[in-house]
Amino acid sequence: PELLVSSQYDLLCLEGIARSLRIFTGSEATPIFKIASIPRGSMLQMHVRSQTSQIRPYVVCAVLRGVTFDEVRYNSFIDLQDKLHQNICRKRTLVAIGAHDLDTLQGPFSYEALPPQEINFIPLKQEQNFRADALMEFYRSDMKLKKFLHIIENSPVYPVIYDSNRTVLSLPPIINGAHSAITLKTRNVFIECTATDLTKANIVLNTMVAMFSEYCENKFGVEPVEVVSYDGSTAIYPDLSCYKMEVALSDIIGPIGISLDETQVISLLNKMQLQAKLCSSNGEPCISVSVPPTRSDVLHARDLAEDVAIAYGYNNVPKSKPKSMTIGGRQPLNRFSDKIRADVARAGYMEVLTFVLTSHEENFDMLNRTDDGNKAVIIANPRTSEFEVVRSSLMSCLLKTLKHNIDHPRPIKIFEVGDVVSLDTSRDVGASNNRRLAALYCNSNSGFEEIMGLVDRIVKIVTHSPRIKFGQTYYVPSSEPEFFTKRQCKIVTSDGKQVGYLGIVHAEVLRKFGIPDPCTFVEIDIEALL
Repeated sequence: PELLVSSQYDLLCLEGIARSLRIFTGSEATPIFKIASIPRGSMLQMHVRSQTSQIRPYVVCAVLRGVTFDEVRYNSFIDLQDKLHQNICRKRTLVAIGAHDLDTLQGPFSYEALPPQEINFIPLKQEQNFRADALMEFYRSDMKLKKFLHIIENSPVYPVIYDSNRTVLSLPPIINGAHSAITLKTRNVFIECTATDLTKANIVLNTMVAMFSEYCENKFGVEPVEVVSYDGSTAIYPDLSCYKMEVALSDIIGPIGISLDETQVISLLNKMQLQAKLCSSNGEPCISVSVPPTRSDVLHARDLAEDVAIAYGYNNVPKSKPKSMTIGGRQPLNRFSDKIRADVARAGYMEVLTFVLTSHEENFDMLNRTDDGNKAVIIANPRTSEFEVVRSSLMSCLLKTLKHNIDHPRPIKIFEVGDVVSLDTSRDVGASNNRRLAALYCNSNSGFEEIMGLVDRIVKIVTHSPRIKFGQTYYVPSSEPEFFTKRQCKIVTSDGKQVGYLGIVHAEVLRKFGIPDPCTFVEIDIEALL
């Protein structure tokens, strides 16, 4: 389970793997999960306050009664929460799980969002009482928890769960309270999942209770909790009902390319925890499948086909030739990029390969540029200040490379062919890539003529292209802040379209990068030359 990455979330814990193997080998039937029958007036309640809509609007809950923990089960229970947090919960941004010893608490519970100055409690594994804002500072040096602080620390209100005695259960998605910590002696477990995605929250809650209700006094029995919203609406969780599907046999075996009858397919589906039986639809035979709450990954007939293929054995599927023959080929842009690389290398330049991510300062300030907010793609929560933005130019990358190799003999001639990324509202992802060539010349003199000679060579390479033409003069004065005034120019086609720029790097830029010698730089849009 430590190494497994799966969309089948029950396989993220030892209990789920063992159960799946037992069902696959036929030594155990697929369990039927039961919701305890409790009158609404006697059911535990979670009241949701309106302020939670500002930060983390959803909460779902359940109770496991009569649980028997030992050290192995307890560790597995904690590990499953960690695996889910890293997987479907997207590092707690979508869902955060809290598990509590119900015998230390008094319902009904309330899910609120309050200013951090108003929240005080003793967090898990601590003995001191903390105010929520002070707790953020305390955990800033914690190797595990500091990576979750950004989720709520800049919000005017923090989510918090109380019991009827105003005891804090948790400050999601950061930490639980010490008062309700579960131990090996815990018999009744209250599980709450706060979320920004209700569907994901239900999947997480169902996975937790489905895996560990096995250890309940009433095996596979779960006690529901009523969630009362601030608008008066109510919902009961968890929902452990099965999802019904009716699928034609051909839709299952067709994509696999094997010949099986209905009985064989039903047997294979049953091995995969999917209760299947033969039925008819519009007079045609089909297979009715009951998908349990542990199989949230099954959404379509293709998912059933995948499960049948797994149960049948991929290695047992006979090999066959494709009905149509195609020949793979390189993308024109990649082929042209390699041609450019070869020609620049023949001109005496050494190729370098740098990171696509860079710091905001290197991408803008150190190049004398200003960020207008409409160009660079900003990384939301960078792990390091070195990787704050996606580069919008190759210039900072080459200057940084030169800085770290400044002791090499002169002249230093380096180049890179790589992508830059810019914001683009016309694309569905909001950004677009652009392939570019950049070259840098460093010596005791600027070497402006060296770079111009390289540009002339590239222009000759593309003169055969019918889509792009250069006139007798393709240099036009420019005014880029990273170059000296009147020591720079744009590279334009015969119709006036700019495809690049070059110039002697400004002394202020060189100083910021710690480069003592003059440099000349060129950057060309390769895609525009195709």
